[in-house]
Formats: sequence, C-alpha cells, structure tokens
Amino acid sequence: MIEDHDLRILAHLQKDGRATNQQLADEVGMSTSACWRRVRALEDSGVIRGYAALIAREQAGFAMSAILHVSLERHDAKFVDEFVSRVTTRREVLECFATTGDADYHLRVVVQDMAAYNRFLDEFMFRIPGIRYVRSNVVLKEIKTSVALPF
Repeated sequence: MIEDHDLRILAHLQKDGRATNQQLADEVGMSTSACWRRVRALEDSGVIRGYAALIAREQAGFAMSAILHVSLERHDAKFVDEFVSRVTTRREVLECFATTGDADYHLRVVVQDMAAYNRFLDEFMFRIPGIRYVRSNVVLKEIKTSVALPF
C-alpha cells in the first residue's frame, strides 16, 4: 500500500522529475535522508518505472499522430503473441492497449507525415498475420495530453 508521504513524493516528481532530493524533501516536508529512502523504495518496487523528458511532438518533427483500432481474426495465442511482439518493437507505436468493444487493440502512433504513415501501414501493420482490420483516426488537434496520474 502506498502511504500519504509516498503519494506526495510521486505527485511532485510528476511535476518535476529533475528536482533534487533536497528540493523534493522540502516540498513534501521530509528529511533528505528519509525522502531519498522513500524514492529509492518506490523505484525498487517498480512504482517509479523511470524518468523521462516530455517532448513537444510536432516541434520534434512528428507532425502526424493517429489512433488505430485493430481487430484480430482469431484470438488464439499464436496471433495474439505475434501481434504483441511486433507492435512492442515499433518506435512509432507510443501506446498499445488491449480493449473491449469493436476493436481488440487501440494504438497511438506518431510519424513524420502522411507518407511515413502510409509506409507504416503498408510495410508493417498490414503484414502482421491474423489482423482482420485496421481503422485509423488521424488526430487533428491534441486537446489534452498528460502522463501524470491524478494524485
């Protein structure tokens, strides 16, 4: 179970992952040594999986984003494992969710432009065995994007 002081640490780290241990300790009202031990325990337990910079997608050259709805022909382990194995290796696929509803999977994909997206579909997605269909929704405008959990 995550304790209140751990939640405060996590909330502050989500806002500023580059905060020093001293800054973090001051923010959450702990000693630096206790704060360091709590952060280390959160890392060791896998609650904190890593640290990353948030990059402005379009400014970094990825002008196009799409949400793909993917359905498989059959749900036997062979097709599922093949799909998951291939999708997890592609850098263009930022997120992949197994879902309920009409599609079996939803993927968030980013690419440089429409030509790159077409290549991604033709040379990758449409070559994965067992796919029944791939439907695309091109993102016109990002209204809200966040990776922060609502502590």
